[in-house]
Amino acid sequence: MVRINPSILAADFANLERDVASISNADLIHVDVMDNHFVPNLTFGLQMVGRLQEVSARPLDVHLMIDDPDRWAPGYAETGAFSVTFHAEAAQDAVALARKLRHIGARAGIALKPGTRVEPYLDLLPEFDQVLVMTVEPGFGGQSFMESVMPKLGLLRDAVGKAGLDVWLQVDGGIDEETISIAAHAGADTFVAGSAVFRSDDPAARIDLLRSLAAQHSH
Repeated sequence: MVRINPSILAADFANLERDVASISNADLIHVDVMDNHFVPNLTFGLQMVGRLQEVSARPLDVHLMIDDPDRWAPGYAETGAFSVTFHAEAAQDAVALARKLRHIGARAGIALKPGTRVEPYLDLLPEFDQVLVMTVEPGFGGQSFMESVMPKLGLLRDAVGKAGLDVWLQVDGGIDEETISIAAHAGADTFVAGSAVFRSDDPAARIDLLRSLAAQHSH
């Protein structure tokens, strides 16, 4: 199953409702929450995500690039977000937080920066519904895809397969028509695309194209 989650970081913030409506064939809407501490950029907060939840025709896939997610992430789950992903590097107790998010009713995701090793998390995979392998340094849209992190996806795909788990493997950063096939071949099944979708003349058609390219190269 291939999922395409457009990132509204690349949308027109003055016409957000219009842009969200233009991607009604997306699987989920990816929402990057940045606090200007964990990453050097500031985007949406809890109130904005709650409002988006009200106007979005698709479920929200919230990616928290924030300090102290142990404290703040449950509030995002309480907005009704379908999925809430926090960073391994920022969490005090990733397993306890994931369990809390699941208890509230959201899927629990853990994100790894390009330099973060995946091995310590392989035995913890049953605690998560999604692992996000960052294919750029988090903080800004429009960066170049880092193929060097692809071996992490291979390790995750093997571990998920051996354990028979339903854990989505997501990539975020620099995903376009060329790189999506590389990430799919490496083991990803859930793809965040920002500029590649919203900078196109027909975002819905671009989503269909990305989905078919990923499907051709997926495991």
